[in-house]
Amino acid sequence: MAAVATDWHTAGLDAADRALCAYAEKLTRTPAAMVEADIEVLRAVGFDDLQVSDLVQVVAYFNYINRVADALHVDLEPEMTPYPPGNPSG
Repeated sequence: MAAVATDWHTAGLDAADRALCAYAEKLTRTPAAMVEADIEVLRAVGFDDLQVSDLVQVVAYFNYINRVADALHVDLEPEMTPYPPGNPSG
């Protein structure tokens, strides 16, 4: 869904998907600010503990691999802007 990639806030997602995206964004941007209440929001829209664990694992993995790629200046996908921008050799 292209709208999610552009801006999940305006993508017309259902409550569960909005909660998932909000959790993933907070975990990505401000991991030290995560609190039990963040998990409770997921539970309130139907996520069980295994699903929450899966979500954390996937988000954490992508954050990890993106930081490794940024540190090594790796372009993961051909359609990505070369890193740093303007450097065609990556």
